[in-house]
Amino acid sequence: MEKLIEAFTDNIFEAIEISKKVELQKPKNEILNILICGMGGSGIGGKLVSQWVQNEIKIPVSLCQDYSIPAFVNKNTLVICSSYSGNTEETLAAFHAAKAKNAHIVCITSGGEIQKLCIEDNFDVIIVPGGNQPRAAIGYSLVQLLFIMTQLNLISDKSLKDIITGSNTIIKNLQRNKEEGKKIAEFLFGKVGVIYTESAYESMGVRARQQLNENSKYLAWSLAIPEMNHNELVGWGGGSDNFAAIFFKTNDMNPRNAKRMELTKEILAKKTKSIYELEANGSSIIERALHLNSVMDWASYYLVELNKVDAYDIIVIDYLKDSLAKV
Repeated sequence: MEKLIEAFTDNIFEAIEISKKVELQKPKNEILNILICGMGGSGIGGKLVSQWVQNEIKIPVSLCQDYSIPAFVNKNTLVICSSYSGNTEETLAAFHAAKAKNAHIVCITSGGEIQKLCIEDNFDVIIVPGGNQPRAAIGYSLVQLLFIMTQLNLISDKSLKDIITGSNTIIKNLQRNKEEGKKIAEFLFGKVGVIYTESAYESMGVRARQQLNENSKYLAWSLAIPEMNHNELVGWGGGSDNFAAIFFKTNDMNPRNAKRMELTKEILAKKTKSIYELEANGSSIIERALHLNSVMDWASYYLVELNKVDAYDIIVIDYLKDSLAKV
Protein backbone atom coordinates (compact mmCIF):
# COMPACT_ATOMS: atom_id res chain seq x y z
CA MET A 1 0.00 0.00 0.00
CA GLU A 2 2.90 2.37 0.66
CA LYS A 3 4.10 1.87 -2.91
CA LEU A 4 0.58 2.31 -4.28
CA ILE A 5 0.08 5.60 -2.44
CA GLU A 6 3.41 6.84 -3.71
CA ALA A 7 2.40 5.78 -7.24
CA PHE A 8 -0.71 8.00 -7.23
CA THR A 9 0.98 10.74 -9.27
CA ASP A 10 2.55 8.17 -11.62
CA ASN A 11 -0.96 6.86 -12.25
CA ILE A 12 -2.16 10.39 -13.04
CA PHE A 13 0.53 10.90 -15.67
CA GLU A 14 0.03 7.42 -17.10
CA ALA A 15 -3.72 8.04 -17.33
CA ILE A 16 -3.08 11.25 -19.26
CA GLU A 17 -0.97 9.33 -21.77
CA ILE A 18 -3.75 6.74 -22.09
CA SER A 19 -6.33 9.48 -22.78
CA LYS A 20 -4.19 10.94 -25.59
CA LYS A 21 -4.68 7.71 -27.54
CA VAL A 22 -8.47 7.67 -27.15
CA GLU A 23 -10.94 9.28 -29.53
CA LEU A 24 -14.51 9.08 -28.34
CA GLN A 25 -17.51 8.72 -30.62
CA LYS A 26 -19.55 11.85 -31.15
CA PRO A 27 -22.94 11.54 -29.41
CA LYS A 28 -25.88 11.14 -31.81
CA ASN A 29 -27.96 13.48 -29.66
CA GLU A 30 -27.25 16.63 -27.68
CA ILE A 31 -26.02 15.82 -24.16
CA LEU A 32 -28.31 17.52 -21.63
CA ASN A 33 -27.23 15.73 -18.44
CA ILE A 34 -24.62 13.32 -17.12
CA LEU A 35 -24.91 10.26 -14.89
CA ILE A 36 -21.73 8.76 -13.42
CA CYS A 37 -22.15 5.17 -12.20
CA GLY A 38 -19.66 3.46 -9.90
CA MET A 39 -19.19 1.91 -6.48
CA GLY A 40 -16.53 2.21 -3.78
CA GLY A 41 -13.05 3.00 -5.04
CA SER A 42 -14.39 3.21 -8.60
CA GLY A 43 -17.28 5.48 -7.64
CA ILE A 44 -15.44 8.02 -5.50
CA GLY A 45 -13.80 9.47 -8.61
CA GLY A 46 -17.24 10.47 -9.84
CA LYS A 47 -18.03 12.20 -6.54
CA LEU A 48 -14.82 14.18 -6.69
CA VAL A 49 -15.05 15.17 -10.34
CA SER A 50 -18.71 16.17 -10.10
CA GLN A 51 -17.75 18.74 -7.45
CA TRP A 52 -14.61 19.86 -9.28
CA VAL A 53 -16.54 20.80 -12.44
CA GLN A 54 -19.76 22.11 -10.93
CA ASN A 55 -18.79 25.78 -11.35
CA GLU A 56 -17.99 25.32 -15.05
CA ILE A 57 -20.21 22.65 -16.56
CA LYS A 58 -23.55 23.90 -17.87
CA ILE A 59 -25.52 20.68 -17.49
CA PRO A 60 -26.45 18.64 -14.39
CA VAL A 61 -24.09 15.89 -13.20
CA SER A 62 -25.66 13.14 -11.07
CA LEU A 63 -24.25 10.03 -9.41
CA CYS A 64 -25.55 6.48 -9.36
CA GLN A 65 -24.34 4.08 -6.68
CA ASP A 66 -27.02 1.45 -6.95
CA TYR A 67 -28.56 -1.11 -9.29
CA SER A 68 -31.17 1.27 -10.72
CA ILE A 69 -30.76 4.57 -12.56
CA PRO A 70 -32.88 7.75 -12.35
CA ALA A 71 -35.96 8.14 -14.53
CA PHE A 72 -34.52 11.20 -16.28
CA VAL A 73 -31.94 9.10 -18.17
CA ASN A 74 -32.70 9.09 -21.91
CA LYS A 75 -31.07 9.55 -25.32
CA ASN A 76 -29.75 12.95 -24.20
CA THR A 77 -27.89 11.53 -21.20
CA LEU A 78 -24.18 10.79 -21.07
CA VAL A 79 -23.79 7.76 -18.80
CA ILE A 80 -20.24 7.05 -17.61
CA CYS A 81 -19.82 3.63 -16.02
CA SER A 82 -16.67 3.31 -13.94
CA SER A 83 -15.81 -0.17 -12.71
CA TYR A 84 -12.15 -0.96 -12.12
CA SER A 85 -12.66 -4.72 -12.24
CA GLY A 86 -15.32 -4.48 -14.92
CA ASN A 87 -17.48 -6.90 -12.94
CA THR A 88 -19.17 -4.70 -10.31
CA GLU A 89 -22.73 -6.01 -10.27
CA GLU A 90 -24.42 -2.71 -9.39
CA THR A 91 -22.59 -0.89 -12.19
CA LEU A 92 -23.35 -3.67 -14.66
CA ALA A 93 -27.05 -3.38 -13.79
CA ALA A 94 -26.87 0.40 -14.31
CA PHE A 95 -25.11 -0.18 -17.66
CA HIS A 96 -27.92 -2.42 -18.92
CA ALA A 97 -30.57 0.03 -17.70
CA ALA A 98 -28.81 2.94 -19.46
CA LYS A 99 -28.51 0.92 -22.65
CA ALA A 100 -32.25 0.23 -22.56
CA LYS A 101 -32.84 3.99 -22.31
CA ASN A 102 -30.66 4.66 -25.37
CA ALA A 103 -28.22 6.76 -23.38
CA HIS A 104 -24.78 7.64 -24.74
CA ILE A 105 -22.50 5.32 -22.77
CA VAL A 106 -18.76 5.55 -22.09
CA CYS A 107 -17.04 3.11 -19.72
CA ILE A 108 -13.81 3.15 -17.71
CA THR A 109 -12.42 -0.24 -16.65
CA SER A 110 -9.42 -2.53 -16.57
CA GLY A 111 -11.38 -5.30 -18.33
CA GLY A 112 -14.02 -7.77 -17.19
CA GLU A 113 -17.65 -7.99 -18.28
CA ILE A 114 -18.03 -4.25 -18.92
CA GLN A 115 -15.24 -4.26 -21.48
CA LYS A 116 -16.82 -7.26 -23.20
CA LEU A 117 -20.25 -5.59 -23.33
CA CYS A 118 -18.82 -2.35 -24.70
CA ILE A 119 -17.07 -4.20 -27.50
CA GLU A 120 -20.21 -6.16 -28.33
CA ASP A 121 -22.44 -3.06 -28.33
CA ASN A 122 -19.93 -0.64 -29.87
CA PHE A 123 -19.76 1.65 -26.84
CA ASP A 124 -16.60 3.58 -26.04
CA VAL A 125 -14.48 1.96 -23.34
CA ILE A 126 -11.25 3.34 -21.87
CA ILE A 127 -8.96 0.59 -20.59
CA VAL A 128 -6.75 1.33 -17.59
CA PRO A 129 -4.08 -0.92 -16.01
CA GLY A 130 -5.53 -3.56 -13.68
CA GLY A 131 -4.23 -5.71 -10.87
CA ASN A 132 -4.70 -3.39 -7.89
CA GLN A 133 -7.55 -2.64 -5.54
CA PRO A 134 -9.91 0.06 -6.90
CA ARG A 135 -9.19 2.56 -4.13
CA ALA A 136 -5.51 2.53 -5.10
CA ALA A 137 -6.30 3.22 -8.77
CA ILE A 138 -8.32 6.40 -8.32
CA GLY A 139 -5.81 8.44 -10.34
CA TYR A 140 -6.88 6.62 -13.51
CA SER A 141 -10.60 7.27 -13.05
CA LEU A 142 -10.12 10.94 -12.12
CA VAL A 143 -8.21 11.68 -15.31
CA GLN A 144 -10.49 9.67 -17.58
CA LEU A 145 -13.65 11.28 -16.19
CA LEU A 146 -12.21 14.74 -16.82
CA PHE A 147 -10.96 13.63 -20.24
CA ILE A 148 -14.41 12.36 -21.30
CA MET A 149 -16.06 15.66 -20.35
CA THR A 150 -13.28 17.62 -22.04
CA GLN A 151 -13.30 15.69 -25.31
CA LEU A 152 -17.10 15.92 -25.54
CA ASN A 153 -16.74 19.72 -25.13
CA LEU A 154 -18.64 19.81 -21.85
CA ILE A 155 -15.75 21.47 -19.98
CA SER A 156 -12.48 23.14 -20.95
CA ASP A 157 -9.10 21.47 -20.57
CA LYS A 158 -8.31 23.59 -17.47
CA SER A 159 -9.23 20.73 -15.13
CA LEU A 160 -6.72 18.41 -16.78
CA LYS A 161 -4.07 21.11 -16.50
CA ASP A 162 -4.94 21.58 -12.81
CA ILE A 163 -4.60 17.86 -12.10
CA ILE A 164 -1.12 17.91 -13.64
CA THR A 165 -0.14 20.93 -11.53
CA GLY A 166 -1.56 19.33 -8.41
CA SER A 167 0.32 16.10 -9.08
CA ASN A 168 3.62 17.92 -9.51
CA THR A 169 3.00 19.73 -6.21
CA ILE A 170 2.41 16.40 -4.45
CA ILE A 171 5.72 15.10 -5.80
CA LYS A 172 7.49 18.23 -4.58
CA ASN A 173 5.92 18.04 -1.10
CA LEU A 174 5.86 14.26 -0.68
CA GLN A 175 7.88 14.15 2.53
CA ARG A 176 5.90 16.97 4.10
CA ASN A 177 2.62 15.25 3.25
CA LYS A 178 3.86 11.97 4.74
CA GLU A 179 4.87 13.73 7.96
CA GLU A 180 1.49 15.42 8.33
CA GLY A 181 -0.27 12.15 7.53
CA LYS A 182 1.66 10.49 10.33
CA LYS A 183 0.61 13.24 12.76
CA ILE A 184 -3.02 12.72 11.81
CA ALA A 185 -2.73 8.94 12.24
CA GLU A 186 -1.36 9.45 15.75
CA PHE A 187 -4.14 11.98 16.40
CA LEU A 188 -6.84 9.49 15.31
CA PHE A 189 -5.39 6.38 16.93
CA GLY A 190 -7.66 4.91 19.59
CA LYS A 191 -10.50 7.34 18.84
CA VAL A 192 -13.42 7.62 16.43
CA GLY A 193 -12.59 10.04 13.63
CA VAL A 194 -15.02 12.69 12.43
CA ILE A 195 -14.15 14.63 9.27
CA TYR A 196 -15.73 18.01 8.55
CA THR A 197 -15.39 19.91 5.28
CA GLU A 198 -17.10 22.76 3.50
CA SER A 199 -19.82 21.58 1.08
CA ALA A 200 -17.58 22.12 -1.95
CA TYR A 201 -15.15 19.52 -0.54
CA GLU A 202 -17.70 17.06 0.85
CA SER A 203 -16.54 14.39 -1.60
CA MET A 204 -12.99 14.78 -0.29
CA GLY A 205 -14.26 14.05 3.22
CA VAL A 206 -15.91 10.90 1.86
CA ARG A 207 -12.70 9.81 0.13
CA ALA A 208 -10.67 10.32 3.31
CA ARG A 209 -13.21 8.37 5.36
CA GLN A 210 -13.25 5.52 2.86
CA GLN A 211 -9.44 5.27 2.95
CA LEU A 212 -9.52 5.06 6.74
CA ASN A 213 -12.27 2.42 6.49
CA GLU A 214 -10.56 0.15 3.99
CA ASN A 215 -6.86 0.67 4.60
CA SER A 216 -6.84 1.21 8.36
CA LYS A 217 -9.85 -0.95 9.30
CA TYR A 218 -11.04 2.15 11.12
CA LEU A 219 -14.60 3.37 11.60
CA ALA A 220 -15.10 7.08 10.89
CA TRP A 221 -17.66 9.40 9.40
CA SER A 222 -17.75 12.67 7.47
CA LEU A 223 -20.16 15.54 6.98
CA ALA A 224 -20.16 19.02 5.47
CA ILE A 225 -20.66 22.52 6.78
CA PRO A 226 -23.17 24.20 6.75
CA GLU A 227 -25.45 21.12 6.80
CA MET A 228 -23.91 19.68 9.98
CA ASN A 229 -24.69 22.96 11.76
CA HIS A 230 -28.37 22.17 11.38
CA ASN A 231 -28.34 18.72 13.00
CA GLU A 232 -25.09 16.94 13.89
CA LEU A 233 -23.84 19.85 15.99
CA VAL A 234 -26.60 19.07 18.48
CA GLY A 235 -25.74 15.38 18.24
CA TRP A 236 -22.45 16.03 20.04
CA GLY A 237 -24.51 16.52 23.20
CA GLY A 238 -22.30 16.52 26.27
CA GLY A 239 -19.38 15.43 24.12
CA SER A 240 -16.74 12.74 24.57
CA ASP A 241 -12.97 12.54 24.27
CA ASN A 242 -13.47 9.27 22.41
CA PHE A 243 -14.12 11.37 19.28
CA ALA A 244 -11.47 13.17 17.24
CA ALA A 245 -12.60 15.90 14.83
CA ILE A 246 -10.61 16.87 11.74
CA PHE A 247 -11.51 20.06 9.88
CA PHE A 248 -10.45 20.47 6.24
CA LYS A 249 -9.72 24.17 5.75
CA THR A 250 -9.37 25.73 2.30
CA ASN A 251 -8.65 29.28 1.14
CA ASP A 252 -11.67 29.38 -1.19
CA MET A 253 -14.33 28.88 1.47
CA ASN A 254 -17.54 30.87 1.37
CA PRO A 255 -16.96 33.60 4.01
CA ARG A 256 -20.06 32.55 5.93
CA ASN A 257 -18.94 28.91 5.94
CA ALA A 258 -15.47 29.97 7.07
CA LYS A 259 -17.07 31.72 10.03
CA ARG A 260 -19.30 28.70 10.65
CA MET A 261 -16.24 26.43 10.71
CA GLU A 262 -14.48 28.64 13.26
CA LEU A 263 -17.56 28.74 15.48
CA THR A 264 -18.04 24.98 15.09
CA LYS A 265 -14.46 24.37 16.24
CA GLU A 266 -15.08 26.60 19.27
CA ILE A 267 -18.19 24.63 20.17
CA LEU A 268 -16.54 21.23 19.68
CA ALA A 269 -13.53 22.30 21.74
CA LYS A 270 -15.92 22.08 24.70
CA LYS A 271 -17.01 18.58 23.64
CA THR A 272 -13.65 16.91 22.93
CA LYS A 273 -9.97 17.58 23.52
CA SER A 274 -9.11 16.23 20.07
CA ILE A 275 -9.47 18.76 17.25
CA TYR A 276 -7.17 18.93 14.21
CA GLU A 277 -7.17 21.41 11.33
CA LEU A 278 -5.77 20.28 7.99
CA GLU A 279 -5.23 23.21 5.63
CA ALA A 280 -5.20 22.49 1.91
CA ASN A 281 -2.62 24.03 -0.40
CA GLY A 282 -3.17 24.94 -4.04
CA SER A 283 -4.59 27.60 -6.36
CA SER A 284 -7.55 25.54 -7.65
CA ILE A 285 -10.12 23.21 -6.15
CA ILE A 286 -8.42 20.26 -7.86
CA GLU A 287 -4.96 21.14 -6.51
CA ARG A 288 -6.35 21.57 -3.00
CA ALA A 289 -8.32 18.32 -3.19
CA LEU A 290 -5.25 16.40 -4.38
CA HIS A 291 -3.24 17.79 -1.46
CA LEU A 292 -5.92 16.70 1.01
CA ASN A 293 -6.06 13.30 -0.69
CA SER A 294 -2.31 12.82 -0.42
CA VAL A 295 -2.14 13.71 3.27
CA MET A 296 -5.14 11.55 4.21
CA ASP A 297 -3.86 8.61 2.14
CA TRP A 298 -0.68 8.74 4.21
CA ALA A 299 -2.74 9.11 7.39
CA SER A 300 -4.60 5.90 6.50
CA TYR A 301 -1.29 4.16 5.83
CA TYR A 302 0.33 5.14 9.12
CA LEU A 303 -2.86 4.24 10.99
CA VAL A 304 -2.50 0.75 9.48
CA GLU A 305 0.81 0.45 11.32
CA LEU A 306 -0.65 1.74 14.59
CA ASN A 307 -3.68 -0.54 14.37
CA LYS A 308 -1.46 -3.48 13.37
CA VAL A 309 -3.75 -4.50 10.50
CA ASP A 310 -3.32 -5.53 6.87
CA ALA A 311 -4.09 -2.62 4.54
CA TYR A 312 -4.91 -5.02 1.71
CA ASP A 313 -7.36 -7.18 3.67
CA ILE A 314 -10.96 -6.78 2.46
CA ILE A 315 -12.11 -10.27 3.42
CA VAL A 316 -15.51 -9.07 4.64
CA ILE A 317 -16.23 -7.45 1.26
CA ASP A 318 -15.11 -10.60 -0.55
CA TYR A 319 -17.36 -12.68 1.72
CA LEU A 320 -20.32 -10.43 0.94
CA LYS A 321 -19.71 -10.60 -2.82
CA ASP A 322 -19.26 -14.38 -2.74
CA SER A 323 -22.47 -14.77 -0.76
CA LEU A 324 -24.41 -12.57 -3.18
CA ALA A 325 -23.04 -14.55 -6.12
CA LYS A 326 -24.74 -17.67 -4.72
CA VAL A 327 -28.16 -16.01 -4.60
